[in-house]
Amino acid sequence: MLTQPVDVVEWMFPRLPRSAGRARIRFIRQAFEWEVPVDSAETGLILLSELVTNACRHARSPRDRMIGVRVLLPAPSLLRIEVSDANPDLPTLRHATPDDESGRGLELVAALATSWGAHPRGEGYIGKTVWCELALPAPANPHG
Repeated sequence: MLTQPVDVVEWMFPRLPRSAGRARIRFIRQAFEWEVPVDSAETGLILLSELVTNACRHARSPRDRMIGVRVLLPAPSLLRIEVSDANPDLPTLRHATPDDESGRGLELVAALATSWGAHPRGEGYIGKTVWCELALPAPANPHG
C-alpha cells in the first residue's frame, strides 16, 4: 500500500528561460513554510534551478508544452524535487571539460543531491521526469 507524502506542492511553468527564476521564488517560499533548514533550502534551490533550466534548454519539445515541478517532503529528513517535461529522452551524466561553456548541470546535481535519477512519465503522459533527493538534517528537538 502506498502512503501519501507528508507534504507536496506542484507547479506548472512555460518552457521559457524566466521559468527557472519563477520556480526558485516558489520553492524558497515553500521551503520557508515547511521550515527546511536554510543550508538545505539553499542546496535545494540550486538543484531545482538546474533541473528546471535543463528542461527549458534541452527538452526539445514544442514551445507550448509546459514543465511540471513537484516538490515533496515525504519525511522530515528528506526533500524530493521532480521536474517533468515532454521530451522522452532521458538525460545522461556527462563530464564537461574545462573549456566547455555549459554541460555541468547534472554533474552539479549528482554532487549536491543525496540521489538523483530520471524515468519516463507514467502511462498516459508523454516525456520524462528527472528527480533528485536531498537528505535533511534531523531536527534538534523533534518533540519540542
